[in-house]
Amino acid sequence: MGRTIILFIISKLICLPGFCSDNPDTEDSAQVMLLENISIQVQTTQAINDMYNFKFQEAEKQFNRLKQEFPHHPLAYFLLALNEWWKINVNIENEEFDGSFLAYIDTAILRANYLYEMPQYRVESAFFLAAGYGFQGRLYAERGKWAKAAFSGKNSLKYLKDCKEKGYLSPELLFGDALYNYFSVWIPENYPMLKPIMAFFPKGDKNEGLDQMRHVARNAFYTRTEAQYFLMRILATEENDMAGAMQVSEYLNQTFPDNSYFHRFYARMLYSTGQHSAAERVSQEIMIRIDSGQIGYEAICGRYASFYLGQINEQRRDFDRAKFYFQRTVEFAEQINATDSGYYLYALLSLGQIAAHEGNEDLAREYFKKVKKDSRRKEPVNKRARSMLKEM
Repeated sequence: MGRTIILFIISKLICLPGFCSDNPDTEDSAQVMLLENISIQVQTTQAINDMYNFKFQEAEKQFNRLKQEFPHHPLAYFLLALNEWWKINVNIENEEFDGSFLAYIDTAILRANYLYEMPQYRVESAFFLAAGYGFQGRLYAERGKWAKAAFSGKNSLKYLKDCKEKGYLSPELLFGDALYNYFSVWIPENYPMLKPIMAFFPKGDKNEGLDQMRHVARNAFYTRTEAQYFLMRILATEENDMAGAMQVSEYLNQTFPDNSYFHRFYARMLYSTGQHSAAERVSQEIMIRIDSGQIGYEAICGRYASFYLGQINEQRRDFDRAKFYFQRTVEFAEQINATDSGYYLYALLSLGQIAAHEGNEDLAREYFKKVKKDSRRKEPVNKRARSMLKEM
């Protein structure tokens, strides 16, 4: 996708009279197509690859050059917003980049709204409006701002519908339709409190949404990687299609090897499917990158990787190495205030079991008591901790 995202957008959207120069009345302005400019094509393609490989500064420089050349078009602002989104996606709890993301998205929407008033640009601008409001709603949903998320979602659907009515629904626009079909059903199933809000939206179809997502992941240019990202998550966590999720995860990790999100998800898939030798290798790569300070590699990645390494070494009965990695799991989880997570609690439980095996019952009791304190009584990890305390 990184190699084709700009080519599609430029070919479909950029050749717009009035946006190719400061003088919209010149004959040349209507003829300019960035697709035909090999230098721009190569530079911008690299910028997209840089973005998905977490080389954010390099990507931003090129997107800003695009903005200077086409200041009245939404494309550059949308790409700059996407660049900020992937900074957020490393650790979705971190709100440091929310302001810059929303500013770029708002500007892209503003530019697209201006185009939308001109009938000849309506389909092109509707694409950016649907995508812009969609990403805006995505962030609001992550922040628990459900009213704002619903408002953005309805706006996104409005412009998606506008394209449908004109008989124009490319794989790029089908991505929005796929997300809506799947999650409009998934949300009320998993968040009953939101059913009243979803009642105001058209009814979706999860199966159709999943089929559409697969189609976009295979055939789209611009939205291909975003579709693959969602498809990977849906297959792994909702559809229990581990083989399908593994295939997508491996592709994304190989294509964008410096993307820490894809890297840690790949480690998770390897471990979950019992490929422990490969999971160990990939998890060790993650730990090395964390310790070397590589961008995007921090506590969330470390919590995943160190836990897998701890469990693999515990199964080998290499308890010294297992203890080292489980202790790092605990440290990483505490850094991000994730002390209610399974990784944190099961790492503590394993540390307690190792301590008991080594005859250090006082230390073992401390770990089991901490698990008991930090988990809910009905959780299996809590029951295990209480059982271990009784045995001791």
